[in-house]
Amino acid sequence: MEALVEGELESGTGLNQEVGIKRPSDTRWGSHFSSLLNIKNIYSSICEVLEDLGRDNSDRDRKAEAIRILRSLKSFDFVFCLHLMVDILGITNHLNTTLQRKDQDIVNAMNQVSSSKRVIQEIRDVGWEPLLGNITLFCDKHDVRIVDMEHEYYDGFSRRRGSQDGNVNNLHHYHVDVFKAVIDMQLQELNHRFNEANMKLLLCIACLCLHESFKAFDLDKLMEMATLYREDFPTEYDLQVLEVELKNYIKDVREDERFNQLKSIGELSKKMVEAQKHIIYPKVYLLLKLALILPVATASVERAFSAMKLIKTDVRNKMGDQFLSDSLVSYIEKIVLDSFNNNTIVKLYQAIRSRRVQL
Repeated sequence: MEALVEGELESGTGLNQEVGIKRPSDTRWGSHFSSLLNIKNIYSSICEVLEDLGRDNSDRDRKAEAIRILRSLKSFDFVFCLHLMVDILGITNHLNTTLQRKDQDIVNAMNQVSSSKRVIQEIRDVGWEPLLGNITLFCDKHDVRIVDMEHEYYDGFSRRRGSQDGNVNNLHHYHVDVFKAVIDMQLQELNHRFNEANMKLLLCIACLCLHESFKAFDLDKLMEMATLYREDFPTEYDLQVLEVELKNYIKDVREDERFNQLKSIGELSKKMVEAQKHIIYPKVYLLLKLALILPVATASVERAFSAMKLIKTDVRNKMGDQFLSDSLVSYIEKIVLDSFNNNTIVKLYQAIRSRRVQL
């Protein structure tokens, strides 16, 4: 209400809805970004609630816990880490959301990965001063004591000793030990999961995409992909044969109407077998098989494994494999099941066998 009166917020339909502390996601694909962002947005309200609990004398344990949490929230260390993680997780959360889209193609996905790496690196290079400025404004607004960056860093228990040159001050701790260390860990994780070789291989596989009459087809990249599988294409002769087959193959499938409605590489390989083209282009078919056997775990697979602990609990731990599979399909494919009405399901079960009563 105070923000509306002072003009800091605008009123209107769908604006300024009530916000709570978001529960973290149960899956590994989830991010804590939304949780931290909500804490940042309702920081003052959280502090007010904790202050009220700290004055409650009816429950001493709850009072002591509230005072302890409030002391942590009102510390510069917490505010600094909160702002830093909101900035970093904001980038990776967008990347996670992009990669989980079912209609996302490999080229756009890899471009998004490269873009996220560049943005994080830019924060490391020139993001310190803007971050510190935002933290200072936040601390002034919420009455959080700002530490002197030139003073010796104190972690609350003992003063940390640095190198032989002297003690570590607050500037070195927050700028080097926290800010740069966290960003370097994030970049290292992204580089490990999406290294140059993996990204190059995925971009080469994207050239097999069927959309818009094989628009993404690139002979040079597919030949580069073949060179990564030396056991399957061991000699220069094999590579030359593959190049000739690829040139003939792309003209053939573009003119064949049977290949117009396909949507995936898996469907393409099946159609090649049905049309006996895997015999005509054996090297191309081998390249398709190599693309299909890559160990790729999608977000849907991750959600399926996460759903198991919700379906097969300690109380229901003796269910058979078939019942577990049926339950998982019903739980995961909620959108599909919503398209069926209850009457259709009742009629289906009624028709399975004769019953004493009408369902």
